[in-house]
Amino acid sequence: MFTYFTIASANNILPTVIEKFKKILKQKDEVIKIEQELEASLVTPGTFENYVILKQNLNSSVTKLYQDIEDLENIGVVIKSIDDGLLDFPSQRFDDEVWLCWKYGETEIKFWHEKDSGFNGRKPISVSNESLV
Repeated sequence: MFTYFTIASANNILPTVIEKFKKILKQKDEVIKIEQELEASLVTPGTFENYVILKQNLNSSVTKLYQDIEDLENIGVVIKSIDDGLLDFPSQRFDDEVWLCWKYGETEIKFWHEKDSGFNGRKPISVSNESLV
C-alpha cells in the first residue's frame, strides 16, 4: 500500500511500526543464531540429519524474517537499514517528495530528509512556513 504520511499520521502509526520493527530485530537475531549453529555443525562431528534439520530451520527462519519485513513495509514504511534501525515514511513538502525519518530508539518522528539524501541529510522538523504538512 502506498500513502504519503503527514507528521501526525506517521507519529500516530509509530507505535505499531516500532512493535513490528522489534519483531524484525528479534527474527534477525534468530537467523544469526541458527547460522552460527549451522556453521558449528560443519566443524564438529555430527550427522547429516542434524545438518539438514538446522538448514531447514535456517530456511524457515529467513522466510519468517522476510515475511516480517513485508508486513512492516505493507504499512507504507520503507526500511532503509535494519542494522542501523533506520526507517523512512514517504511524505511531501510543498510539491516535493521527501522522507520523514525515524531511527530505532526515537519516540516520535522528529526529522526529515530529501529523496536523494540519507540519514546524514536529516533536518529537524520545525514549525514554520516551510514545515512539513
